[in-house]
Amino acid sequence: MIPREIYARSILSKSQVFDYVVNPYIGCQHACTYCYARFMRRFTGHKEPWGEFVDAKINAPDLLQLEIGKKPPGRVWVSGVCDSYQPLETACELTRKCLEILVQYGWPITVQTKSPLVLRDTDLFKKSDKIEVGLSVTSADDEIRKLFEPGAPSIKERIRAVEKLHLAGIRTFAMIAPMLPGAEELPAQLNGKVDYVLVDRMNYHYGDWVYRKYHLEDAMSYGFFCSKGKELASAFAKQGIECRVLF
Repeated sequence: MIPREIYARSILSKSQVFDYVVNPYIGCQHACTYCYARFMRRFTGHKEPWGEFVDAKINAPDLLQLEIGKKPPGRVWVSGVCDSYQPLETACELTRKCLEILVQYGWPITVQTKSPLVLRDTDLFKKSDKIEVGLSVTSADDEIRKLFEPGAPSIKERIRAVEKLHLAGIRTFAMIAPMLPGAEELPAQLNGKVDYVLVDRMNYHYGDWVYRKYHLEDAMSYGFFCSKGKELASAFAKQGIECRVLF
């Protein structure tokens, strides 16, 4: 894969999840088979399969510096349609440069990633009490991870990363979304490592063959996710960890 450098027109966008979202990249090297962000191909002209292209918005920090003074403060999600700590970030550092600006202005930030590269920016996170960092962990079984998240770091690496952030005094969370087989073992592995947990079901609309092939009837699958969601919420509650089921 050869990444492409592009110039974006804006970077601090309205979000349906938080007040704003910052996406320093288009596309994602993690190539997760269930990712809803694959719809971005329609707007970029890319013909490559999801996971085989990334556009780096090389003017993202400059745009953010211009835009942040023109908009009312609000919580910023980093990121919504890409993983801003995918491997390309090691070289580009667009995410770090954007975070530096957000921290400078004192805006609240929610970081969500699958990558232990997020540990690189621990120094920035510790400069503000308005920052929370979450690691997406969909299963405790790394063989399942390889099937659904072929380009993403291992489950063990993610859990170790969120633990290190938590020990550094940073507010942390785990995003179990979508719940995959093996998710029922996560409460034991995340105990004492996160402040709260979010749980969500699979979104079949955006999936590819990996789970369309095994797709249950909608009513049956929804019942499965409801059952597993309650099971996880109960397990985390016993540990004193808040768990929000999002469906």
